[in-house]
Parts: sequence; structure tokens; C-alpha cells
Amino acid sequence: MARILIVEARFYEHLNDMLVAGARAALEAGGHEVDVLTVPGALEIPAAIALAAESGSYDAYVAIGVVIRGETYHFEIVAGESARGIMALTIDGLAIGNGILTVENEAQALERADANRKDKGGEAARAALALLDLQTRFAG
Repeated sequence: MARILIVEARFYEHLNDMLVAGARAALEAGGHEVDVLTVPGALEIPAAIALAAESGSYDAYVAIGVVIRGETYHFEIVAGESARGIMALTIDGLAIGNGILTVENEAQALERADANRKDKGGEAARAALALLDLQTRFAG
């Protein structure tokens, strides 16, 4: 059993509820202990994971959030920089499943967030567990 931290950017509450539910269901199905930490936005997710990792309290992480394209360049910054931050932490050795949706509109987000459709929250949780398995495999 592993201890997993879900870090969610609580910007679109109804979409995050679905993503977190999917992630939690996938993790709890495997008997893992799950905690949830909420941050203001997707840009704060990598920093929160880095801070949590310093505590040594968690074995893996799931990043959850939704970034919907708007009328400004802000979408590209948030989408790109949050992904870059998560990738840097992953390359540094953390097991992180990236469930931050970057979509054009709410309909696309709903399709991906719903556990009965694309279940991207559950998919991100399973990715974190797969990386955790690889860590264990290569550690010995």
C-alpha cells in the first residue's frame, strides 16, 4: 500500500470534483491511502508537489486541474508551465500522474473529467502508480 497525494487546482469545482473522484476511485481500488491538497490554480501544482515531496510523506502524486482556453495568451502560459514543472519533477524522480486537462471548452473538459467517459482523473492516478512501480523495479 502506498500513500498518494492528489494535488488539485480548485478553479472549476464541478470538473475537479469529477477528476478527483476518478483518481480517488482508482487509487482506493488498489488499497492505497489518499490525501487531497487544494491549491489556487494549475501553476501552483508543481510547487505544492515539490513541497510535499520534501516532507517524505508520500510515495506518489496525482496532479488534477482544468485549464480552458480563453481569449488571451494566459492559457498557453498556464498549460505549458504547469506541464513543464510537473515534467521536471518527474524527471527528478517523483512519481506523478498528470491529470491537468488543457482543453478548448467546457464540453471537452466534461468529456475528459467524467469517470464514466474518458476518466482522465483515474488515468492520471494509474500513471502515478505505474511510475511508482517503475521506481520500485529500478531501485533494487
